[in-house]
Amino acid sequence: MSTTKEERALLVSTVADLIGRHAGPEAVRAALDSERGYDERLWQLLCEQVGAAALVVPEDLGGAGGGLIDAAAVLAELARHLVPSPLLGSTLAELALLSVEEPDGDTLGALAEGSSIGAVVFDPEVVAGGDVADVVIGAADGTLTRWTAFDAHPLPTMDPTRRLSRLTPRETVPLGTDPGLADLAALLLAAEQVGAATRCLELTVAYAKERVQFGRPIGSFQALKHRMADLYVLVQTAGAVVDAALADPSPESAALAHVTATEAFGAVAGEAIQIHGGIAITWECDIQLYFKRAHGSAQLLGTVGDALRRLEPVALA
Repeated sequence: MSTTKEERALLVSTVADLIGRHAGPEAVRAALDSERGYDERLWQLLCEQVGAAALVVPEDLGGAGGGLIDAAAVLAELARHLVPSPLLGSTLAELALLSVEEPDGDTLGALAEGSSIGAVVFDPEVVAGGDVADVVIGAADGTLTRWTAFDAHPLPTMDPTRRLSRLTPRETVPLGTDPGLADLAALLLAAEQVGAATRCLELTVAYAKERVQFGRPIGSFQALKHRMADLYVLVQTAGAVVDAALADPSPESAALAHVTATEAFGAVAGEAIQIHGGIAITWECDIQLYFKRAHGSAQLLGTVGDALRRLEPVALA
């Protein structure tokens, strides 16, 4: 069962406090260049103090007994500051293991405490976090398999905040029927996108109040006010769609959340680059990282066009 709204707000507040103390812009950049691509100390704190990796795992299996919406809230807060972490992959691996008739309690316990890292393979050519995962689940043709032995080959990626790998299985074990992991992944990714888009817009509004042209802050120009107001509506709408989908997950709601969040984040990141001007593409500016995250996330689980095609039968019904 999920937490209450108040408990979830406290959860997010605790995550935000940890990020504020341990994941400033310099720390995020240092994590990107680290061996595993994320801050291992921060990951440990998130698991120990927040139970971030245990949220979707039942208490009798070593978890926190929360739900998908709780994991989405934490992922969104991490994404606000582009904090790299293995949480998405581990959460999906846990959901996969929980869907089988006899869940592997030992593996789930290790994932829940953060000592093991999970990844789910939808496309073996592009796997998020595959290079650091030790629990790998394949989801293909309606079935799940546990990859007990595999080779990982890191891939170059435009988005440095999310490492990708190509995985090749050597030994696999059948697990059972796929419960629709791709839809759950789309929902969690959409929550990330809304979190990142929200922060990207906040940074852009703040910059527009500071940057001066023709003797005035550019944020005072009517045209920019309208553009940023439109972006705000776009992000708020995406957030509402994602929240509704998390409350009632289905293939259709997941596809709609994916489309809405992807388009909102892409639009905000693109406008942020324009409003910041030349400084936006410098390494020191965070906006270029949000822009890269927006484009990387838009391709991670298939394109908007793929999601729209899944929605066509619903629209025609």
